[in-house]
Amino acid sequence: MSAAEEIIPTAEDGFEAFRAKAHEKLDEALEKLRPLFSQVDKPNLEKISEALQEFKQDFSGALLQEAAHSLHREEAQQGPWPCPQCGKLVGKLRDASREIETKHGRSLLSRPYYYCRHCKHGFSPLDESLGLSQGRKQRDLQQLALKFLARIPFDEAQGLFCESTGVPFSDHCMHKQFSSFADGLGPKEVIPSQEEIERRIDQARTSERRPVLVAATDGAHVPTRPESGSKRGQGEYKEAKGFRIYLNIKDRIVHLASWHQIDGKEEIIRALKLAAQRIPQDRVRIGLIGDGAHWLWETMEHAFPSGRQILDYYHVKEYIHRVAEAQYPYDAKKALHWVESTMARLNFQDGARHVIAGLRRMQPFNEEAKEQIRKTANYLERNKHRIHYRGDRIGGYPIGSGGVESANKFICHTRLKRSGAWWLKQNSNKMLALRCSLVNGTFDQIFSRRANREKAKGAYTNG
Repeated sequence: MSAAEEIIPTAEDGFEAFRAKAHEKLDEALEKLRPLFSQVDKPNLEKISEALQEFKQDFSGALLQEAAHSLHREEAQQGPWPCPQCGKLVGKLRDASREIETKHGRSLLSRPYYYCRHCKHGFSPLDESLGLSQGRKQRDLQQLALKFLARIPFDEAQGLFCESTGVPFSDHCMHKQFSSFADGLGPKEVIPSQEEIERRIDQARTSERRPVLVAATDGAHVPTRPESGSKRGQGEYKEAKGFRIYLNIKDRIVHLASWHQIDGKEEIIRALKLAAQRIPQDRVRIGLIGDGAHWLWETMEHAFPSGRQILDYYHVKEYIHRVAEAQYPYDAKKALHWVESTMARLNFQDGARHVIAGLRRMQPFNEEAKEQIRKTANYLERNKHRIHYRGDRIGGYPIGSGGVESANKFICHTRLKRSGAWWLKQNSNKMLALRCSLVNGTFDQIFSRRANREKAKGAYTNG
C-alpha cells in the first residue's frame, strides 16, 4: 500500500477499539464473581453487595486505564521530545508503568519515559497530557478527601472515605493533603470574585428595588492547644474573629462571603476591605450589623461608607436584661414589665434617647445595679445613632446578628468545637480558611488553580 493510500484511523475506529478492550476487561472482572455462584449456601444481599463493590472498583479502574490509553494513543507513541528543562530533543528511553488511584479504583498506565543526559532530567509528557498529580492518589481523590476532612475529624474521614470510595487514604496522607492545600490560603482566593458576587446578586433580585446586602461581624471562641513542641492536650479558648456578607431577601439569606481567623484583627480588616471592593455597592442597599466594638464599626464604615449602621438588637436586649436582674432581683414580674416596656420604646418608637434618660434617672437598688445601669446607659449613648429598629424593619433590614452567628456555628463550631478537640492555632486557621472556601463556593476554583500551578512546575517529571 502506498503512502497516499495509507488508512488514517478515525475517532470511530478508536472508540470501537476501546469497546473491544472494555469487553475483555468486563469478562476478566466478571470472572471474580464466579465463586458467588459455586457456593453451597447462597449468599445474602450483603455478601452480593460486597462482591459487586470489589467488582466495580476492578472494572472501573481497568476501564479508566483503557480509556486513557485509547484517547492518548498517539502521544504514547510519540518520538523524540524536547526536554522541559533545557529544551534539547530527547529520544524515548523506555515505556514505564505507573500505578495511580482515582475514584474509580487502581489503574496501571504505560507511558513513554524520556531521560535527558545533558541536564540529567527524567520526564514523561503523557503525565502532563493526562493531568496526573505527582503522587499515586490523583486529584479527584485529593479533592474529595479535603471535603471529607473539612466536615469530620481526620480519623473518621479516613474510615468513611475508604468505605464510600473503596480506596484507602491514610490519616498521614490526609494531614499532608490538608496542610498542602490550606497553607497560605487567604481571603484573596477564598472570597468570591466580583463577577461571581454580581451574578449572585442578579440571580437573587426579586424586584426593581435594590436588594439589601448585610455585612455583619462577630467572634466565635474555639479551643486551642499549646504550640508544637509543648505538651499536647487542653489549652485555652481563643476568639476567631470573622464576618459574613449576605443578601437579606424576604425570609431567606443568600450567602455571598465569609472569612474567619483566630487573633486576626488586621487580617479581618484587610479581608473585609477586599470583599467590599468586589461588591457593586451602587446596586444594593447596605446594612452593617455589629455589637459595640469600636474597631469593627470603624472598619465596616470605611469598607462600606454608605452602609446603614445597625446595633445588634439582641446584644442591646442582653444589656437591658442585666439591668432588670440587678435592679429588681426580688420582683420578677416588675423586672419583666420594665424589660418589655423598655424594648418596646427601642423597637417601635426609636426612643433610644428616652431610654438613656430613663436609665440615668433610676435610683439604683445597690452598687451592682448602679454599675450595670451606668454601663448600659453609656453603651446606648455611644451607639444611639445605630438604634432605629422600626425604620430598619420597614426598609427590609435585619436588626439582629443571627446571620453571622449562624456562620460562627457552621464555619467554626461545627468542625473545630468538637468534644476533646484542641487545635494548634495555625491548623485551626487553615481549617477555617478551608471551610470558608467551601461555604463561599470557591473551593473547586481554588483547587483547580493550585492543580494547574503544580502542573506548571513540572508535575509530569515522574519516572
